[in-house]
Amino acid sequence: MPLDNQNNNPVTFVTSTLGNGVSGVTKTVGGVVGAGGRGVGSTITGVTGNAGKPLGDAIEALGNGVEGGAKSVGDGVQNAGKGKKDFWK
Repeated sequence: MPLDNQNNNPVTFVTSTLGNGVSGVTKTVGGVVGAGGRGVGSTITGVTGNAGKPLGDAIEALGNGVEGGAKSVGDGVQNAGKGKKDFWK
């Protein structure tokens, strides 16, 4: 089995599989945290009205930030697993 052919390279297969797995888990966790943050923030705003709106908005923004960061990391890991160059750009 030639190791210079990416289609038959066992190293590429393993890194791609690991990259896709880690990427999927990272994105899922980020999505759950993001949804939870939006839910908690919306609940705080709904229950407290204008008094709690800044806190509710901050919790929503924090959840969105974690979700976006996890997606970015997951994309980078997935691209690295595929052997793409400049995967952090």
